[in-house]
Amino acid sequence: MRVLQLIDSLETGGAERVAVNLANALSKNMAFSAICATRKEGLLKKEIKPEVKFLFLAKTKTIDVKAVKKLNSFIKSNQIEIIHAHSSSFFLASIIKLFNSKIKIVWHDHYGNAEFLEHRNFKVLKVFSRLFSHIFTVNTTLETWVKANLKHKNVSYLPNFATLNKTIKVTQLAGESGMRIVCLANFRAQKDHVTLINAFKEVVEKHKSWTLHCVGKSFNDNYYSHIKSEIEKLKLEQNVFLYEQKSDVYNILTQCEIGVLSSKSEGLPIAILEYGIAGLAVVATNVGEIGDVILNHSNGVLVNSNSVNALAQAMLLYIENEALRLNHAKLFSKHIEAHYSEASQTKAIIKTYKQLLG
Repeated sequence: MRVLQLIDSLETGGAERVAVNLANALSKNMAFSAICATRKEGLLKKEIKPEVKFLFLAKTKTIDVKAVKKLNSFIKSNQIEIIHAHSSSFFLASIIKLFNSKIKIVWHDHYGNAEFLEHRNFKVLKVFSRLFSHIFTVNTTLETWVKANLKHKNVSYLPNFATLNKTIKVTQLAGESGMRIVCLANFRAQKDHVTLINAFKEVVEKHKSWTLHCVGKSFNDNYYSHIKSEIEKLKLEQNVFLYEQKSDVYNILTQCEIGVLSSKSEGLPIAILEYGIAGLAVVATNVGEIGDVILNHSNGVLVNSNSVNALAQAMLLYIENEALRLNHAKLFSKHIEAHYSEASQTKAIIKTYKQLLG
């Protein structure tokens, strides 16, 4: 099999990580694995294995003739059989299929606002979905939505998996060792850092030495400005630290004790899986598929979204109960390894590919 992963950028978002992880994993199991970034490169480019063929299009507009020609030439010269298109890249994949009728398109739906699907604009998607041979969704809510709204026959839920580069060590976090909490999430309103920061204020009132480290891509917008002003308003400048997207995620996570996510809406966030790989105790909001990964009070703590007090109490529970924290961290790590591994998901994907190619 010869497969191309198609993604808009290689910045450190969830869909981007999935695309790179798949390209790398599949390179071990098939004749040819490639990945194409259509609009932007990014930090994740460093994570692409040497055996994975990489293409960058530098696409600048919705219909970019130069980019289409470049991708079409790459597909023909490398005899690509399947384009695995992630998120909005389905549009370019569909254009390519008009020139290559035998190409199979697999679309991967990573839609992050699964809690607010009633607001999703899908008119263009519905038209092009007729060209898709199969659709993967990152959670069961999306699977149900796709079946109901796109009326597609071949749809399946594919849990995300995560891998981390353990060799890169660049970042040294502020704060005291053994007293750090990390939030690995791009600075978008959906991730609700504001609730997290207000909850952490309650933590600091009881435990002044603990620090919170928020790592992700900022967009230098009003939301990011609001986060910074909230930190200043609550006088948390010595306890809450903001970092741009980083390439040494594993190194960062292993400097922390607790991983937290305060999202209003999610699919199956890669960050949760990465917390498990790094052996952290986990606190997260009960949205999307998170409740299927964190077995509440068995291997982690779930709280309702947009609840400052509940989030604060969950963090305090782990801070004040080290034995519980270490036990849950160990159990969660084992759960991730057993159910969200690269091997199990790669096997499912290859099975689907083979069915499409007959």
